[in-house]
Amino acid sequence: MKNIVFDLGGVLFARDKRKCSPEIMEFFGFLRTPQMPRFWEEYDRGTSTFDEVVDELCRMTGRSREVCVGVMHEAIDLQEPVAATERLIGELKRAGYRLYVLSNMSREFIDYLRRFPVYALFDGEVVSCEEHTVKPERRIYEILLERYALQPAETLFIDDREANIAVAEQLGIHGYHFAHNDPETACAELRRQLLA
Repeated sequence: MKNIVFDLGGVLFARDKRKCSPEIMEFFGFLRTPQMPRFWEEYDRGTSTFDEVVDELCRMTGRSREVCVGVMHEAIDLQEPVAATERLIGELKRAGYRLYVLSNMSREFIDYLRRFPVYALFDGEVVSCEEHTVKPERRIYEILLERYALQPAETLFIDDREANIAVAEQLGIHGYHFAHNDPETACAELRRQLLA
């Protein structure tokens, strides 16, 4: 294996539940459902704006625009690196692996995440809002392979959604299903596979 590709949300970045209000947990419960709601998928695709997402949240929840805007900003500001994954990325980089991002992420979220020092360790990235395609659509994986001339057989893709891994595997990319609720164990297993 030469190339390690990371999803961001739920793998490298997450909200610490201990810092989240009950309101934000309620608002964003849909992010953990097997099928992402269409309005959020279009936000990640870059074809829907922050304001349009706020409008939809107002409709969904019956809350005021002010409340929904505040919750969206809180959801962005609470994102932080998952410590176990951040450590693993540093170790993989020092071991000589090429590291890449393949993520469904909207403009406001990715602009915030790119500020963290760990992001500078990546050799390349494919982010849905900039490509107007989302996982698990086949095209976003093809963009990654083409842009960085990656050989699928030499590439491992780490994601917390099995549907995303299934499409990668159809293209010959190796997959690893990351347990977002137990990152320490997931990273320990990856360390055994890649650094032993």
